[in-house]
Amino acid sequence: MPFDFERLDIPDVVLVKPKVFRDPRGYFMEAFASRAFEAAGIRFSVVQENQSYSRRGVIRGLHYQRGERAQAKLVRVVKGEVFDVAVDIRPSSPTFGKYVAVRLSEDNAYSLYIPRGFAHGFQVLSDDAIVVYLVDNDYAPEAEGGIRWDDPDIGIPWPLPNPTLSEKDRGWPTLREALARGLVP
Repeated sequence: MPFDFERLDIPDVVLVKPKVFRDPRGYFMEAFASRAFEAAGIRFSVVQENQSYSRRGVIRGLHYQRGERAQAKLVRVVKGEVFDVAVDIRPSSPTFGKYVAVRLSEDNAYSLYIPRGFAHGFQVLSDDAIVVYLVDNDYAPEAEGGIRWDDPDIGIPWPLPNPTLSEKDRGWPTLREALARGLVP
């Protein structure tokens, strides 16, 4: 199999470790293979690929889409390194409000599979980073949601101080506020 699949502390979130073949020319790896994912119990049908470029210290997130427009994601870093986070925002889940975090980098070539019902974000640890996201549903601005990056109830230990965020990301509610307003899946 071209991948090792490691279920994390929230078992629905999976760290995907590809087999990387290196030689004097460079390397080759499969970044995604639907049959291998299905064999590991992950049904993921890609409909869109997104890419972001960010500089050191930037935090993007914590983002999600609601309802029928919810998205599962497969996140991979093709340049640099990030601290990548998935927060369970499914109110009926035993891990509601909990998070998992991993380091994704061009060197380790890992991907993080994040199912629907999770908020996702990352902080860039290297000078800059390019992050590629495969998603299973189209972007829908009307279904867009977010959770504050510094929600004290979640308590994510972002590695770098004084992050750079967009105004939009600074303005998201806490998970508790989003739940009270009916803004979580």
